[in-house]
Amino acid sequence: MELTAPGLLLRPWRDTDAPAVLDAWRDPAIAQWNPQGDPLDLDAALRWLRWRADWSGGGHVSLAAADPADPEILLGSVSLHRIHAGDASIGYWTVAAARGRGVATAAVVLLSGWAFADLGLERIELCHAVANPASRYDEHLHARLATD
Repeated sequence: MELTAPGLLLRPWRDTDAPAVLDAWRDPAIAQWNPQGDPLDLDAALRWLRWRADWSGGGHVSLAAADPADPEILLGSVSLHRIHAGDASIGYWTVAAARGRGVATAAVVLLSGWAFADLGLERIELCHAVANPASRYDEHLHARLATD
């Protein structure tokens, strides 16, 4: 499955994304909110990618956010978690080069729209820490409904 919006391609994770994911994990702004533990190496990145790419359990959907002009250029990640009974949580991160360009907002809107239409979700929540200035709030919970 691929989803597109102007300047954005959401696509399945690929093993070839491992070096870019490893670089992202080493970014202090990503590591602060998405700790991976040790070791931070290509094998760990591959395990993470393969877990994210496997949606067979139905509990999550995870996609790479990429540049539509060159799908090998990783811009970030967007995922639905804890999918259950019409509800889910959404999370995301963007690489340093993609920040401030609306990539995270576009990815969340695009994946949410797909989830409401194709998965039949009724509610998607986003929870983030107050100390994350890019997201702007305390440990706040935001939600979007399918009827919004």
